[in-house]
Amino acid sequence: MADDKLRLTESLENRAQEEGFAAFGIAPAVLAPVTAKRLQDWLASGQHGDMIWMESRAEQRSSPTNLWPEVKSVVMLGMSYAPARDPFALEQVPDHGRISVYAQGKDYHDVVKGALKRTARWLVDQADCAVKVFVDTAPVMEKPLAEAAGLGWQGKHTNLVSQDHGSWLFLGAIYTTLDLESSTGGKDRCGSCSACQDICPTNAFPEPYRLDAKACISYLTIESKGPIPRQYRKPMGNHIYGCDDCLAACPWNKFAKAAAANKAFLPRAELAAPALADLLAMDDAGFRQIFSGSPIKRSGRNRMVRNCLIAAGNSGDVALVPAVTTLLDDDDAVVRGSAVWALLQLDLGRFQQEKQMRLPKEIDADVLLEWQSAADPSASALAAR
Repeated sequence: MADDKLRLTESLENRAQEEGFAAFGIAPAVLAPVTAKRLQDWLASGQHGDMIWMESRAEQRSSPTNLWPEVKSVVMLGMSYAPARDPFALEQVPDHGRISVYAQGKDYHDVVKGALKRTARWLVDQADCAVKVFVDTAPVMEKPLAEAAGLGWQGKHTNLVSQDHGSWLFLGAIYTTLDLESSTGGKDRCGSCSACQDICPTNAFPEPYRLDAKACISYLTIESKGPIPRQYRKPMGNHIYGCDDCLAACPWNKFAKAAAANKAFLPRAELAAPALADLLAMDDAGFRQIFSGSPIKRSGRNRMVRNCLIAAGNSGDVALVPAVTTLLDDDDAVVRGSAVWALLQLDLGRFQQEKQMRLPKEIDADVLLEWQSAADPSASALAAR
């Protein structure tokens, strides 16, 4: 019986490799109690921000059996998206936006889930079992499970680190009713390294292995719907969707090979180095066209334009002033407010001219506060309303 299980596991790993997975392991269906405790403490601290879905299904998230009582084993799989290009390449090109490596190609949800389903279907055909597959959108703690399955360990940036693939793995899970032999769990190899902590532009790590999502550029540009908090606007630089800084700084990336990445994740030219001027001109139809097939499409046009306006304000490029000024008339109040801030950074004279014309007509409280932000003595009175 043990030999049969071993052969099945080896065949399953081979099948997973054929589907493009670069990392494979088996985790037990019960996570250590400390994992649930860390989740509870993190949620209690409020560091998950507006991600209410993390809180509402915390009990299911804390252990696989809480989500599906019949599960006996969890097959954890990783698909590499190691970039061939330096993720910091656009750091000094302020008139272009920086999009996270993972979002420059096809939507990983579709690619990974398709491969997971095919792998799981093969398993069902080979053994009498039931399965469920998950990629990022269900209450599943992929990173602790991946560590338990030996794919790597959760680094100080809270993401999974692999000895073979660095910080560049998409994770997927197959829950199964089969009782498979568990792999040897991962071992923390971060040591005294603090590269991921030191490089964070917004100091989003209050301590190693703990992330304050509310301060994280990925959260701010993707999850947060309102105005970007003022204290994070300058540190955002030209990040317009996500942030790879903590991932890219990880020394273990030197072992990751871009050739191991799925070709579906190769960057599209228009997403690898997008010009801010082009993105600022997007309407809804243009947004859908540019980001079709990308995970970015979920964020919507308004959020992306908001992010691009912050990047424009940080660019110092006065050539962007006409595009920014046009967005002062945008239907979305968050976009208008972000345009006000960007204009103030780029051209104080033009800001004052536009303020004279537009301030009396503006009715949104947040946008009014943006107009009052330029050393105006009435700003404190307006903020107190």
